[in-house]
Amino acid sequence: MKQFSILYLLAGTLLFFSACSGDNKPAVPEFREAAEVLEGARFTDLDGNEVALADYYGKFLVIDFWETWCGPCLQVFPAMQQLKDEYPDEFEMLAVTVGMTDGIEDAIDFKAEEEYTFEYLFDEYDVFEKFQMGAIPFKVYIAPNGEVIKAELGSRGKEGDYNHVKSIFLEYRESE
Repeated sequence: MKQFSILYLLAGTLLFFSACSGDNKPAVPEFREAAEVLEGARFTDLDGNEVALADYYGKFLVIDFWETWCGPCLQVFPAMQQLKDEYPDEFEMLAVTVGMTDGIEDAIDFKAEEEYTFEYLFDEYDVFEKFQMGAIPFKVYIAPNGEVIKAELGSRGKEGDYNHVKSIFLEYRESE
C-alpha cells in the first residue's frame, strides 16, 4: 500500500509540473475556436470593473493566462515588459489570472510586489475554461483589428519568449 501511495504522489506531482511547464503540450485551439471563445470575452480588472477585449482595439495584444505559482508563466513576464517598453503605443499585455488556485487577491498581491506595467485581469467569466486547455501559460495573440493571430501553450524562457513574440508582432506589423 505504501508503494502505491508513493507512486500515486509521484504521478500527481509529474502531472502538476507538466501542466505548468508546457513540455507535454495539449492541443491548442485553432484560430476559429480561439476567435469563438474570445468573441465578446469579458474579464474583471483588479478593482472589480468589467473589461472587454474591445477596450484594447488598436493595439497588438498578448493575452497571457497565468497564475502566481507557475514558474514558466513568470518567465514570460520580463520579455513582455521589454516589448511593452519598446512599443508602448502599439503593444499591450493582458495578464489574466485564471483562478485554478489563485484568486483575485493573489493577483493584487503579486502586482503590488512587481514593477510590471501590464493590465492585470481576473478570469471571472471562465474564458480560460472554455479553451479546455487545463495548462498554463497559455497565450493568445490578437491583432490591433481584433483578429486572433495565434494561440499557444508554454514558455520559451525570457529570451525565447521575447524573440518569439517580437517576431509575431513585427511580422503582423509589417503585413499591415
